[in-house]
Amino acid sequence: MKQGIIVFLNGTSSSGKTSISTELLNQYEVSFHHLSIDNFFNGLFHDYIDFINTSIESAEGEDVQVPAQIIIDPLITLFYSTIKFMSAKGMNVVVDTVNDNDERFNTCLSLLIDHPVLFVGVTCSKEELIRREKLREDRESGLAISQYDQVYCFNEYDLELNTEILRPDECANLILDFIRLNREYSAFKKLDKRSVGVS
Repeated sequence: MKQGIIVFLNGTSSSGKTSISTELLNQYEVSFHHLSIDNFFNGLFHDYIDFINTSIESAEGEDVQVPAQIIIDPLITLFYSTIKFMSAKGMNVVVDTVNDNDERFNTCLSLLIDHPVLFVGVTCSKEELIRREKLREDRESGLAISQYDQVYCFNEYDLELNTEILRPDECANLILDFIRLNREYSAFKKLDKRSVGVS
């Protein structure tokens, strides 16, 4: 079975990934499924996260700091494993997440390296990210800027899209143009695992 294309949108919070994803889902030339880390956690695992939070609040005894990664990292591995599974089943997937952690990125790279990943940089200026955050009012102020250097540390992309210049529909059309031309998805395969502990 032919593997499905993984359109991996790499960008900070508020960079425009979800808007591009929506445009890709609304066109009819290439069928896509959208897998967002926000929907994955808040949708599929909403009750589980609530259970964990409630259990922590009701726990008695000394307040011991336990890393959230104990819970979060396995779920993120499941997120990337789900993408791999969907591609293996021949489904085209638009991935909407933030790669701001070395260990999690390495997991992503290991799982998806043998699949057709169209690695797309979704960028805009820091000033524009700050402006969008203020308009959205559903993101912690400064979140995008805190992610910026780690998210945009890559020097390999199949396609780079500046959402300050391009509208979401124009970005989607450039992605579709790339797919139509049957160009090789090579950038993701050129990436090296990041040194854990940098972030």
